[in-house]
Amino acid sequence: MSEVEAKVPKGSPYRIKRYYAYVLATVFALVVPFITINGNHLFLLSFDKKQFHLLGVAFDMQELYLMPFLLMLLFLGIFAVTAIGGRAWCGWACPQTIFRVIYRDLIESKLLGLRRIKNKQKEPDYKKAENASKKVVGIIIWSILALIASADFMWYFVPPEDFFAYLQNPAEHGLLIGIVLCTAGFIIYDVVKLKEDFCIYVCPYSRVQSVLYDDDTLQAIYSTKRGGNIYNEDKEKIIFKAKELPQNDECTTCESCVTVCPTHIDIRKGLQLECINCLECVDACTTVMGKLGKESLVQWTSTNKIEKDIPTKLIRKSTIMYSAILLLIIALLFVMGGKKEYMLLNVNKTTQLYKIKEGNEVTNNFLLLFQNTDSVKHKYALEVVDNKDIVIKRFKPFNLSPHKLAKKVVVLSTTKRLVNDNTKDTPITVTIKAYAVDDPDRVFVLRKAVFVYPRADKLK
Repeated sequence: MSEVEAKVPKGSPYRIKRYYAYVLATVFALVVPFITINGNHLFLLSFDKKQFHLLGVAFDMQELYLMPFLLMLLFLGIFAVTAIGGRAWCGWACPQTIFRVIYRDLIESKLLGLRRIKNKQKEPDYKKAENASKKVVGIIIWSILALIASADFMWYFVPPEDFFAYLQNPAEHGLLIGIVLCTAGFIIYDVVKLKEDFCIYVCPYSRVQSVLYDDDTLQAIYSTKRGGNIYNEDKEKIIFKAKELPQNDECTTCESCVTVCPTHIDIRKGLQLECINCLECVDACTTVMGKLGKESLVQWTSTNKIEKDIPTKLIRKSTIMYSAILLLIIALLFVMGGKKEYMLLNVNKTTQLYKIKEGNEVTNNFLLLFQNTDSVKHKYALEVVDNKDIVIKRFKPFNLSPHKLAKKVVVLSTTKRLVNDNTKDTPITVTIKAYAVDDPDRVFVLRKAVFVYPRADKLK
């Protein structure tokens, strides 16, 4: 084996590995809406049914205390990934990037032959009739895929079983169809017209990435030590202005790392907010330098490693901090999720303060709103748990179907002399327990109610 052959890099290029990641992300996004556990979805935010499903547990909209934890988990998770692996999310999992790769690399390049995968800078000549017709075909193909992507997005808010049922009555669900079509229209415009300008000018993530980077963040970096300076401090290209190239500089100025970049940057300038860490430049330079028996001048590594030859530290203050916070949020998420109430009960007093009946019986009327947030039907009953002198009247146990509501007027009554005060009425706080007769240990709630007892001179 020759020395050149020995130094040619082994293994799949990052581009192929990214394709695998794209397939996994796409399959995951398409499959999740169809996964149900005990009749509840893996993840669903239903505005129609006013429910939030997480890992097979359905939460009512009144129980959306989990949402802040999920949002913190999402944003801090992306920040943690950025601190460790740069904009790995952008290059390896972002829907915008996946859509552009499908349209540009699969449809335009592979299927229609309009462009070369290794040259993302050169746009096809659409003035030619053949290319123009191919572009129309490409847009039609992508429009179909955009409709699927838009529908998949909607499935996280309207479950597939309801979505397809609603489509059978389009006249009654114009808003749903309109949202799907508008979302698909934006995806088509974004991928065909806006392209990577979305990443550069629209997405706010690129603006905050530099704040999250440190010298141990993994990113695509060009080695000026080996390749030489292509640009000066003012970002002006000086390589072609020099009278003669330094003999020790290994960069061949082939520009392969430039032509393959989807965001149209030159990685040799250094860190730029347009870089999405797709590592296409790493693959390009690896191929070119590999033929010369040398390591790539552009590598996915850290500033410490490539400039100071200091090993990259994955375990450091920032990663420890992010890990601790993420673990805390996950723990809180599970703790709060474990407090799921399988029924909801609102207790509201009616406008009548109290009523005195024959025999000094004092009654208070309450309006109770029951909601079954479980996935099965239950029979509900009531009791006062902390005051044996106050009893419940005008209430009989009743059945309530899953996710349904029921209003009941409940009368709390007492014939006992609870307070002997001639100056004022006395509020007495009692605890009402509502529970499922068929499953009292799991399905129950405790609510406070204020029973108003009249002053003594009103009683006989």
